[in-house]
Amino acid sequence: MDSHIRKVYVPMTETGFYILLCLREESHGYGIVKKTEELTNGEIVLSPGTLYGSLSKMEKDDLIRFVREEENRKIYHITELGSQVLELEMKRIKRLYESMMEAKDERY
Repeated sequence: MDSHIRKVYVPMTETGFYILLCLREESHGYGIVKKTEELTNGEIVLSPGTLYGSLSKMEKDDLIRFVREEENRKIYHITELGSQVLELEMKRIKRLYESMMEAKDERY
């Protein structure tokens, strides 16, 4: 993973995180929006501008790839590089959570 990818994607925005998380299975933009809303109980709603700008950038950076078009919808999937970036972010989030829980336990 080159330094540009690390600089831009680690740590990740919530938008980037949910896009990669959702694209572990092939999906189109609207599917990503709906899955993100479902995963976050409606707390995160991706706007079309944010979503499609992120998809375009992530495709250019080889984190996701265009698979095919169905009914005028572009279907995307995560790449190997995207999976590596997502894994790094998941480990970072897990470390943050574990640190938070440890600090919480020390308070009581």
